[in-house]
Amino acid sequence: MSTIAPPSDPNRAVILASGGMDSCVVTAMMRSQGYELNLLHTNYGQRTERKELACFHAIADHEAAARRLVVDIRHLAMIGGSSLTDTKIEVTPAALDSHEVPSSYVPFRNANIIAIAVSWAETIGAGTIAIGAVEEDSSGYPDCRKVFYDALQTVVDLGTRPETSITIVTPVITMSKADIVRTGVEHNAPFHLTWSCYKREDVACGECDSCALRLRGFALAGFADPLPYAD
Repeated sequence: MSTIAPPSDPNRAVILASGGMDSCVVTAMMRSQGYELNLLHTNYGQRTERKELACFHAIADHEAAARRLVVDIRHLAMIGGSSLTDTKIEVTPAALDSHEVPSSYVPFRNANIIAIAVSWAETIGAGTIAIGAVEEDSSGYPDCRKVFYDALQTVVDLGTRPETSITIVTPVITMSKADIVRTGVEHNAPFHLTWSCYKREDVACGECDSCALRLRGFALAGFADPLPYAD
């Protein structure tokens, strides 16, 4: 048996933490369930990179993360193809309940991030990887679907050491944004430390599809969003 990495511990979790509300709620859920929290954040040249990074660190501090890892994957910005990484492409206005792929889709981003998470998980002996992907309110993102993560699970099983056992979990994938807000309140998620806006870092625009989904989620859940908005 290999001695390079420790055995996989199913209670040690790598959590993909963007600084947004979905991953924040997943982190709070995993904390409530007794997992060891190891938070992973990626800088990929997104418009709100500095704000998201600051929110990530604030959430990691709040949740007393055992480890945190920040990785630069700016090749995604070099590749382009997304309004999040290319200022020449306009951020898609709010288009709720649309199944069209929006301009903010970063081609194959979540697969890139999951790959990094698997490498880290295998190295530190984490048996669980958690991501805050949401299928119902994902606005057509192809890498936010359950079938995508089922396929990635097969890749992880085939591409890691024989003694490694890593499970990808998607705790909020079937939830609406309102359900996520309610679950976050139940688990004392620090929504005030999160950021969802795709366009601005000073105050949330209130107009992009991410802001619109967030605002609708809080409204339908019956709670006030703690963030200020320009509109």
